[in-house]
Amino acid sequence: MSSRLIEYEGYKAKMDFDREDLIYVGQVLDIDDYVGFHGKNEQELIEAFHNAIANYKERNK
Repeated sequence: MSSRLIEYEGYKAKMDFDREDLIYVGQVLDIDDYVGFHGKNEQELIEAFHNAIANYKERNK
């Protein structure tokens, strides 16, 4: 798997393509919780990342 970083609203995440499962997977970095997300393509993964950040911020108000 090769990784790359993506960023949204100051949060960074590692993005990988899982060749075995043929999906994109991501994990938010530099926070105390595990926040993971996935998608069938890069656009879906980015949307899932944005939703994951919104949910994380809502839970941690």
